[in-house]
Amino acid sequence: MPQNLFNKVWKLHTVRELPTGQTQLFIGLHLIHEVTSPQAFQMLREMGLKVLYPKRTFATVDHIVPTDSQSRPFSDEMAEKMMQELEKNAKEFGISLFDVRDARQGIVHVIGPELGLTQPGMTIACGDSHTSTHGAFGSIAFGIGTSQVRDILATQCLALSKPKVRKLAINGVLGKGVYAKDVILTIIRKLGVNGGIGFAYEYAGTAMEAMSMEERMTVCNMSIEGGATCGYVNPDEKTFAYIKGREFAPKPEDGSFEKALQYWTSIASDRDALYDDIVELDASKIEPTVTWGINPGQAIGISERIPAISSFSKDEQMTAQRALEHMGFKEGELIEGKKIDVAFLGSCTNSRISDLREAAKIVNGKKVAAHVKAIVVPGSQQVKKAAEKEGLDKIFISAGFEWRGAGCSMCLGMNTDRLKGGQLCASSSNRNFIGRQGSPKGRTLLMSPAMVAAAAINGKVVDVRNIL
Repeated sequence: MPQNLFNKVWKLHTVRELPTGQTQLFIGLHLIHEVTSPQAFQMLREMGLKVLYPKRTFATVDHIVPTDSQSRPFSDEMAEKMMQELEKNAKEFGISLFDVRDARQGIVHVIGPELGLTQPGMTIACGDSHTSTHGAFGSIAFGIGTSQVRDILATQCLALSKPKVRKLAINGVLGKGVYAKDVILTIIRKLGVNGGIGFAYEYAGTAMEAMSMEERMTVCNMSIEGGATCGYVNPDEKTFAYIKGREFAPKPEDGSFEKALQYWTSIASDRDALYDDIVELDASKIEPTVTWGINPGQAIGISERIPAISSFSKDEQMTAQRALEHMGFKEGELIEGKKIDVAFLGSCTNSRISDLREAAKIVNGKKVAAHVKAIVVPGSQQVKKAAEKEGLDKIFISAGFEWRGAGCSMCLGMNTDRLKGGQLCASSSNRNFIGRQGSPKGRTLLMSPAMVAAAAINGKVVDVRNIL
């Protein structure tokens, strides 16, 4: 019977069916960071267990590390303590660690692909919600909790309930000034933040095929924001070309790359594969999209007005009302023209070299509005180095942006980069929850990197298409 990629990979990695009805699934690649792993390692010690396959786990530091100065010891005592704990755990259990002294350090979902660790047909897990990013390569990748981190360290397996598979066919051509971020915000808006519960999302269609690997990562990254278990794109020639030659990828010279290529090609969804649900979207109708509320589904096109409370279902009206109260907005208002206080370019969603290039096009030769604090945080040290080689750092600094080291930064306010009071932030990150960026009164508008750059220069939300 014709199969989709998800079902193929799931079957190949199934160890056994459990009495609970769940599947014991073998995890090919395990990624860890400094925040969700300390407790897991302590559990291993208490149980007298070792890491079963240490070569399948890789560690980096990203969430709590500072981005203004990464000199050790960190000025933040908690960050330094967590850094030391990860260093100790990696050494004791024989796990590879990319720390701030390593040129391979960066946000976990940025470095996995750029190092060639992420490959098609894999099962991948990490103690981080946005692990679905890796699905851009035709893997199935799960964000997990700390107890599950422990389980993988000890057994290399997870107990999971198998989701259904929904195909999202995005066909057509994206317009000028419309990016992958706008696509995924539109999907979440259309299907809802709970619409993907119980589903894996397969992103397909001509618009997805036209995207670069980094754009596909942006779409897959936010699958969890739509409630999906994971999201993926079938591997193709772009996928294979991206992986080839990277540090941990199979090597062409010893024949392993060609061997891997046979498997990678075989696990793509069959042409007549069956799905539990299919949703179609017209890419040409998507415009630059901005969130107006307190979850990623509360979004509108830049030309639209904030919807009326009455337009929502009864279940959603209370959340919509709370969103307007928190944001200080009114139904019927335009999002365009809203004055911002902070502009943040970064996060595992949009901090790769292509994101910085698009933002730099907007910024080049201009100045950040006097009242705006603007920062750029590359997703990895490799991205930072590449951007500096191209002179992007000079463009941003000349415009008035702060140029930072690699890390999660203002995406989650777990480090020193935080909003203050009720500041309104134009952000290229993935979540606009209350308090997400460090201040309980802080407000977040999610948008593409190009839109963030345009807002920084103009001091307010604008339509980037008018600048391009």
